[in-house]
Amino acid sequence: MSDIYVKRKKGESFEAAFRRWTRRYQRSGKRFTLQSGRFHKTKDASNKRKASKLRSLKKAEKREWLVRIGKLVEDKRRGRRR
Repeated sequence: MSDIYVKRKKGESFEAAFRRWTRRYQRSGKRFTLQSGRFHKTKDASNKRKASKLRSLKKAEKREWLVRIGKLVEDKRRGRRR
């Protein structure tokens, strides 16, 4: 996640070393760059989402067609099972 390293000095407590690391981390600006990209959606993700939606629509269309021609018996209980 971060490339910021702090070595504990001789006789230094863990809390003091952690405070030094925290200060360096905040000054580096890495936190803000990580947070800014947290909810960013890439073009690939949206394309994958569209392709997935198209696949599900094609499946539904094929299912409806099979029901219409009588090859598939429509189940009244279709839906989410609990």
